[in-house]
Amino acid sequence: MAAAAAGGGDGDRDRAGTAKGSRRLRLASLGVLVLQNASLVLSIRYVRTRPGERFLPSTAVVLAEAMKGTAGLVLLLLQHRGSVRQTALALQDAVLGHVGDTLRLAVPSLIYTFQNNLQYVAISNLPAATFQVTYQLKILTTAVFSVLLLGTSLSRTQWVSLALLFLGVALVQTDQLQPSPPSPSPAPGPPQNQLVGLAAVVTSCLSSGFAGVYFERLLKSTGGSIWLRNVQLGAVGTVVALLAMLLAEGSSVAALGFFYGYNAAVWAVVVNQAAGGLLVAVVVRYADNILKGFATALAVVASTAASVQLFGFRPRAPFLAGTAMVLLAVYLYGRPARDQAHAAQPGAPARGHGGDKFPSKDKSF
Repeated sequence: MAAAAAGGGDGDRDRAGTAKGSRRLRLASLGVLVLQNASLVLSIRYVRTRPGERFLPSTAVVLAEAMKGTAGLVLLLLQHRGSVRQTALALQDAVLGHVGDTLRLAVPSLIYTFQNNLQYVAISNLPAATFQVTYQLKILTTAVFSVLLLGTSLSRTQWVSLALLFLGVALVQTDQLQPSPPSPSPAPGPPQNQLVGLAAVVTSCLSSGFAGVYFERLLKSTGGSIWLRNVQLGAVGTVVALLAMLLAEGSSVAALGFFYGYNAAVWAVVVNQAAGGLLVAVVVRYADNILKGFATALAVVASTAASVQLFGFRPRAPFLAGTAMVLLAVYLYGRPARDQAHAAQPGAPARGHGGDKFPSKDKSF
């Protein structure tokens, strides 16, 4: 009896230790996601609006795609326990054995490349805080495409949250489009256009929603390792990004050089952007949709606070009210996932939409 009790105590301690380690991992991954989301937008805003030589955004997209593909290859190698042969066979089977899947992956790769270039345009023309709030429209576009392409059913609370999200973003943009009081000294850096920035971020949200859902549908229909798919996406994305660079800024790259305007801050942006997609996969695996929503909210708040200090951003009442509506919408949209999970499996832990099986590649932000 005593031995059994001792064994039970050891089992309880092991389970408690595992649960504690899991909580720490969830909180750590979440904290890193908040830091990555906020720092990426702020750093892009800084390097694109500072005086002096400005790097060509299309080159940064090429480098980020190449880094994502390389990181996916390293993780795929680790997944095969360092076996180069098994990794090569997996790649050969994916590329040559399933040519159709590889060609279908070109669709999200093309859209992601287009989206990443648009984000540079948007952040170059909008305050970092305004971009962060407006970019949450991707929740709305993703939900709509999920209903259309995956047959997902949304709860009444989720539809209400989407309407609240749209109204909050509209309120923020209405505030931003109002003329600001004249500044005693003109702001340094290149000129900015709010309408161009708004058009870029809305188009980016549309492309993000479609590409994310299309990628999820492709994963569900074909299966395969998420890291293998990221290698394919990275390889195709690098080629697409190179073609886009040649079409959009080929003459400028030829005249100025690929690395024109690069410094430590620009390299930090490229590495940060490349790491974003892989980080989302980690968060989706170890956290859930609720906590990911909180991370988004904290990133918005952090970006706004930092923008006040770094860029002299002055939020007015409509901006604050719209931001509060967006944060509430993010919370409400994620909450039903936990309710449905508990309703389906009493006593089971909550899971986010899609669980941990199909982490999205997007995310830069």
